[in-house]
Amino acid sequence: MEQESAVRHPQDRTFAVKLMEHLVVPTFVVDQECRVLVWNRACERLTGVAAAEVVGTRNHWQAFYSKPRLCLADVLAQGRGAELATLYPFHTEPSELGLGVRAENWCVMPRVGERLYLAIDAGPIYAEDGQLIAVVETLRDMTEHKNAQLALQQLATVDALTGVANRRSFDDKLHSEWNRARRQNGPLSLIMADVDYFKPYNDLYGHQGGDECLKAVSASLQRQAFRAGDLTARYGGEEFAVILPNTGLDGAREVAERIRAGIEHDALPHAGSLVAACVTISVGVASLVPDHDCQPGSLVALADQALYAAKHSGRNRVCVAPATREASLAAG
Repeated sequence: MEQESAVRHPQDRTFAVKLMEHLVVPTFVVDQECRVLVWNRACERLTGVAAAEVVGTRNHWQAFYSKPRLCLADVLAQGRGAELATLYPFHTEPSELGLGVRAENWCVMPRVGERLYLAIDAGPIYAEDGQLIAVVETLRDMTEHKNAQLALQQLATVDALTGVANRRSFDDKLHSEWNRARRQNGPLSLIMADVDYFKPYNDLYGHQGGDECLKAVSASLQRQAFRAGDLTARYGGEEFAVILPNTGLDGAREVAERIRAGIEHDALPHAGSLVAACVTISVGVASLVPDHDCQPGSLVALADQALYAAKHSGRNRVCVAPATREASLAAG
């Protein structure tokens, strides 16, 4: 029986290899030293990399990335599960039973010349004595699904007319930055801007012209040199908002003046304005160091008060909420 079993095992392994080679699911197998044992035909089609180029090597990463990094199978083979969170934004954790791991990731796919979003499963194979002998990795192209998901997310967070963040995104960002500033005991600033005499603009140029005006204003806002962590949003109607994390009053006022001047410099004609011959905006600025005695709405209310003051003191100007001056200077 032992001799018969020994004869049968090589045949079993050959059958298993051939089975994986012909699977319609892109699959590759690495040994415990991360050398490629199997690179099936579906994997060749997905990656553009022939099996002859990678079998027996540790170069399989080159099929997915432009720089060396671990594939999911390598993580299991090398026992580096602690690095999963760094490598894959979405992933499961290996179980205590030694079962596989699932992850998702954008891959640059250098050989095929396009970026794909892959769903990845990696499962370990153990010998009878419990020693790891190989890891099987299977791949699914989820790019179309992911792009559709991102498009839906964008519809939910971006203002359809202007392309800047919508009110929902503004509210979410304000709350998250408020909590961050409270933890760090740092300042958070808010700019509120309103297009001057927008109703007369609509009356003169029609609603389509009004839409074009709002697009031009939002484009001007986006052209300003905001940092990556700042957020520009359409707050409602002809009103826009800019959230400036970790920014005191002086810095926020400087940004606000740059925004106001930029709109005026664009010189979009406005024959119905009582301020200038072009479109202008009124701007309110507020800054707070959040504490437990106030809420994000307090910052919005202060910025609104400053905006009201700007509109009622001549428009086309920047006003600062007086109550925020001491807080920002103390934080400075």
